[in-house]
Amino acid sequence: MLSEDQTNHFWEHGYIVASAAAAPEVREMLLGEFNTWREESREHDANYGFDTVDGKARFDLEEGHSAEHPKLRRVANPVDISEAYRRVLFEGTIPEMVADLIGPDVKFHHCKLNIKMPGMDTRVEYHQDHPYDPHTNDDMVAILLLLDDMSEENGCLRVVPGSHCERYSHFKDDEFTGMTTPELYDNFQARSVPVEGNAGDVCLMHTWTVHGGGPNRSNKVRRLLICDYNAADAFPLTTPAIPSPHNGRIVHGKSTRIARLTQTEVEIRTPYKDDSFFGLTGQKAAGES
Repeated sequence: MLSEDQTNHFWEHGYIVASAAAAPEVREMLLGEFNTWREESREHDANYGFDTVDGKARFDLEEGHSAEHPKLRRVANPVDISEAYRRVLFEGTIPEMVADLIGPDVKFHHCKLNIKMPGMDTRVEYHQDHPYDPHTNDDMVAILLLLDDMSEENGCLRVVPGSHCERYSHFKDDEFTGMTTPELYDNFQARSVPVEGNAGDVCLMHTWTVHGGGPNRSNKVRRLLICDYNAADAFPLTTPAIPSPHNGRIVHGKSTRIARLTQTEVEIRTPYKDDSFFGLTGQKAAGES
């Protein structure tokens, strides 16, 4: 599925982009579900959908959301409520690509649909994924499926090549902040590269790769489906940051009861009350004062 050059690039730089990995009909199927959720969001004036494992809102609305101008910015674990998302993330091409990197035995961890509507201020502060969900080893990959063309103008992902070999604290005053210290922003911004691509492309990113992204300054919506997978022998050290009934589901190969231990020292995330990453990093949701 992935070429040797792609695999080598991933382990050297911490990410790769696979072109046209999702067929147009797959993308349209997923976007059809999104359109339904966006219309439903018009009926709400604050985060909603508390039928989740941890009781946090599934649907996260940006400050300024209204029925006339909906600003749905995140759907947590769409696989919990959509057969279409389960089919794409649990079967076929995407799990096979992940298995090429950390397989053959791979399990699902969690997923989310991130949305940047035109003119929305939603941004992603620079961070690494592993501090959110530390495991016994770091054979962990996030896939980012572009549901729209992605460019710097509409707030594309930015990655810091080679940063998967680096470790940064995501704590301040013993509290988990979910991001690296702001003093590192200029360093990361200078080293980072934009991950631009066409709808249907997939970025595969290592769990330690530093990444972020700016707001959408274009006049078009930008939707990005993100799913985290682990090697079957990577066992969690904390409860999932975004828990799902499907956490730990084998999507390629077979399960194991043997944990592989490679981590020496890792910070253990403290609980946070916010519904999502955005609230955790100081970006208010609709209805918040």
